[in-house]
Amino acid sequence: MSRLARARGLGAAKEGVQHWWLQRLTAIALVPLLLWFTASLAQLAGAEQAAVTAWLARPLVAVLVVLLLFATFAHLKLGLEVVIEDYVHGTFAKHAALLLVGYGCILLGAIGIFSVLKIAFQG
Repeated sequence: MSRLARARGLGAAKEGVQHWWLQRLTAIALVPLLLWFTASLAQLAGAEQAAVTAWLARPLVAVLVVLLLFATFAHLKLGLEVVIEDYVHGTFAKHAALLLVGYGCILLGAIGIFSVLKIAFQG
């Protein structure tokens, strides 16, 4: 590998370190979001459904939960891709698993975000 390629962050696969950086960025984003979410759920322990719904309908809370869901499923997708690329050796199986993980994370993330937005906008 040439010094120029090394400076640009391009390895043998010519993909650079974008995947690695995105996984680290989503992990960093998840730390405060999960701490906030866990503390919030602890305060809501034993609350009625109406109280939890009212909490989730607050604009700041809804935005933070949407960010949490986005970061969670993005991080999940990135992590599972690495596992599949490392441990699934058949070409068809690898591509099928990567597609399943990719679309599954998008679908589940979209369902979660839609649910939060539905509560936020309908109260």
